[in-house]
Amino acid sequence: MTLEGKGFFIWQIRNCENGDPKAIANLAVQANFTHILIKIANGTLSYNVDPSTGADLVPPLVKTLHDRKIQAWGWHYIYGIDPVGEANKAIQRVKQLGLNGYVIDAEAEYQAPGKDKDARVFMSQLRSGLPNFPVALCSYRYPSYHPQFPWQAFLEKCDLNMPQVYWMQNHNPGEQLIRCVNEFKAMIPYRPIIPVGAAFEEDNWAATPDDEMEFLKTAQTLNLSAASFWEWANCREYLPEVWNTIRDYPWPTSTNPDITQAYIAALNTHDLKRVVSLYDPNGVHVTPSRTVKGSTAINAWYDNLFKKTLPNATFTLTSFDGAGSSRHTTWTATSSNGKVYDGSDTFGLLDGKITYHYTWFTIS
Repeated sequence: MTLEGKGFFIWQIRNCENGDPKAIANLAVQANFTHILIKIANGTLSYNVDPSTGADLVPPLVKTLHDRKIQAWGWHYIYGIDPVGEANKAIQRVKQLGLNGYVIDAEAEYQAPGKDKDARVFMSQLRSGLPNFPVALCSYRYPSYHPQFPWQAFLEKCDLNMPQVYWMQNHNPGEQLIRCVNEFKAMIPYRPIIPVGAAFEEDNWAATPDDEMEFLKTAQTLNLSAASFWEWANCREYLPEVWNTIRDYPWPTSTNPDITQAYIAALNTHDLKRVVSLYDPNGVHVTPSRTVKGSTAINAWYDNLFKKTLPNATFTLTSFDGAGSSRHTTWTATSSNGKVYDGSDTFGLLDGKITYHYTWFTIS
């Protein structure tokens, strides 16, 4: 599970295109956005509910986006004062609204001493109600700047990491994004990164069109599957050229996924034929303990992987690089036999098929 392409965060629906779901969706289609992230809760309270009428503004927008084939994710600012209550609100809103994913916005409040416990309570309660639902963390861009933040407590139960790469008072988004990705890659657990870029003005500073081009190009150079931006109303009102730059930037989604993405997708089906079909009939598979050649031997290795080594596993692609005939990828997995945090594969390709494959991982 991941996101692909471009998306935007919405804070207050009423400030976006006068609160008109059709106008929002039309602009999203024009910009080729694949996902919109809408604030659905604040602490233990529902959000984007009209205070004068009590009307919930989120369902009409979600429905309109879905009608236009755009994913609708909900984001939720949490404080950690009542982690069980906040998690229950998240569960209630997700189930009520028919969302595609849920994003945790945890920031300054979770840097206080002892908040690791509250983070674990929140995540445990959240996952009790949403055990298989896509969940992302949206917080600071540099973990080295925030060592007190309970990164592991949140990320170990998240599917994605959506760091806020806001280059405020600077204009070096590519440099900041590269540093962000590298810092998170050095952490355990690592989750696929969908960065959130700055598309706003604040404190006499504003993002520029050149900033957005650099941010988006860097994200694609890093093989990140998607990128999102903060925030719709501010950008539309104050930075129309920034909006137009993001709108016009071409980010095709993968109708023909990279071999690394196809490989992880095949693993998650646990279908031996689908996995082995990715290999050349004379392909070679290498592990630290042995080397085998041919479809029959490779089939036997995956049969053992699915039944004994990592039974009932869910695999997550965390990164890939390379082009042409060579790829390197990293991945994680969760199974009934333990977890993998350090999966690593190298592929050699010929005519789109795997001819050489070295794989390495440990189970903890």
